[in-house]
Amino acid sequence: MRDNEITGLSATALSEAIHDGRASCTEVMTAYLDRIDRLNPAINAIVSLRSRRELLAEAAECDAELASGKSRGWMHGMPIAIKDLCEVKGIRCTYGSPIFADFVPDKDEVMVERIRAAGAIIIGKTNTPEQGLGSQSYNPVHGVTRNPYDLTKTVGGSSGGAAAALSAHLLPVADGGDQMGSLRNPAAFNNVVGFRPSFGRVPSSLKPENFLGQLSVLGPMGRTVRDVAALLSTQAGYDPRDPLSLPTEDLTPKEGRDFSGARIAWLGDLGGYLPFEPGVLELCRSTLPVFEKIGCRIENLVPDFEMTDVWRSWTTLRSWLTASGMRDNYDDPAKRAQMKPEIIWEIERGLDMSAREVHFASKRRSAWYQYLLTVFDRYDYLILPAAQVFPFDAETHWPKEIGGRTMDTYHRWMEVVIPASMAGLPVAAMPAGFGENGLPAGIQIIGRPRADKAVLEIALDYEEATDWLDIGPKL
Repeated sequence: MRDNEITGLSATALSEAIHDGRASCTEVMTAYLDRIDRLNPAINAIVSLRSRRELLAEAAECDAELASGKSRGWMHGMPIAIKDLCEVKGIRCTYGSPIFADFVPDKDEVMVERIRAAGAIIIGKTNTPEQGLGSQSYNPVHGVTRNPYDLTKTVGGSSGGAAAALSAHLLPVADGGDQMGSLRNPAAFNNVVGFRPSFGRVPSSLKPENFLGQLSVLGPMGRTVRDVAALLSTQAGYDPRDPLSLPTEDLTPKEGRDFSGARIAWLGDLGGYLPFEPGVLELCRSTLPVFEKIGCRIENLVPDFEMTDVWRSWTTLRSWLTASGMRDNYDDPAKRAQMKPEIIWEIERGLDMSAREVHFASKRRSAWYQYLLTVFDRYDYLILPAAQVFPFDAETHWPKEIGGRTMDTYHRWMEVVIPASMAGLPVAAMPAGFGENGLPAGIQIIGRPRADKAVLEIALDYEEATDWLDIGPKL
């Protein structure tokens, strides 16, 4: 196979090509490294890249194993780069922060253990915002990651490097994490698939606190829904090191499921509550006939809930968790001086939180979850845009205004992702097409609690009814 044929394959198709002998692991690694050498200097999606010599030696070992009849798993010999917020033994993990610029972990996160066990070769890391805060992937250690569809634009974040690497075919599949849309916003900005699993679906083994931090999840990104489902199946499943991890179950979506009569609520701008850049909401709404085509019934829904309460509760919990997790570095003046202003703002805000405020925020979060259960009595899925803006200038840290409304915080422009995050719901971020500016946008398909497989199934049907994922950047 030619190099561009190899890098053009989906991850599941690449697995088949490796296992049936159409492409050797060495050929696959060479094709990807050559493409990274050619395109990554301009995009800056992959960082801390390991040496070609080491990677080709590992690929040759994988070829020898296949020749002897042994396969480690579906990712055997497949290159992958891990998000630079996730620890990988022996590879620098900077968290996008100069405080950790030289940190080299001595153990793998459990998700990384599972990816290795499935046969993948870890080639490096993918770029992210400093400490993962903000949906714009720039930091003082590795610089700015740029959008393959327009190198002057952002890739989003915090899984921005992962999404850009997928879009540019620098990786066959990628991991990410999502607290405030970090698997969804970058998917929308880069025309790929992101999946925020249910809370607890993918365990984490290296957190210093295991019980209170229930906003963030780890999950997959890919060029197709099947790829995302395959990686999720590798990442997911109970691990005793994470006491809140969910039991292992079959997450492979059933193909050809009949969605006749499935009920979908279009939430849009939440009854005028959210501002949007002109063209984004209209483009996302234009996807609704696709769902009707596969048999779904669509209704408009304005939540009967005070959405400002959801936002205030979210920001309280986020600041409190940020302050709790980063206080040691903040208390060191030399380290605090190396933090970006948004991190300091979060920490100082969180340090002022009382236990009563945090508890009240958790109660309002619980009320939102209970309200959504009543919504799911009437609907099978909810649909929202995945971002409120198109990809913006890569030199802009965050949008200060949307649709004539001033954004009062560095993350207010991402509020559209909060409803699902606050309830811990499974969400597929799927392409919605391209605006008149030629830039991509996306939607969120939100499912019932722990209905990850059902969300993947409708996302798969949606993918097969559209061709947006076939429209790659002109590189």
